[in-house]
Amino acid sequence: MPSVLVIDDDIEIRHMMGMLLDFEGWETIIASDGVEALAILEQQLPDIILLDVMMPRMNGILFCRELRNNEKTADIPVIILSGKTTAEAIAEGMDAGANLYLTKPTSPQKILGYLKELLGDSSNGKAP
Repeated sequence: MPSVLVIDDDIEIRHMMGMLLDFEGWETIIASDGVEALAILEQQLPDIILLDVMMPRMNGILFCRELRNNEKTADIPVIILSGKTTAEAIAEGMDAGANLYLTKPTSPQKILGYLKELLGDSSNGKAP
């Protein structure tokens, strides 16, 4: 079963994504900011990361740069999901190492489709 680290300071988004991914049979790991996520990565490596940008303590851009600079985590795919919609914000996210930058609001089904696409599984979320 694929595992997704959802990093967002918005409890509603964490809850909604957790329910959606659980329903799809995916393991969901939750963090409320970049600092908490880095601590989780010391113990467990997810298959993919869904990342907000605007968070306390460590924002998503700094987290993504830290992730890419660590040999152990550099290849984990990252989808940024952010309310920052300017071309500059999107470029900053991609330059930090995100594989994809989605702007809020985005439907849960669309997010799920991109997660599956980046993991190379367009048929369903369940592991073979």
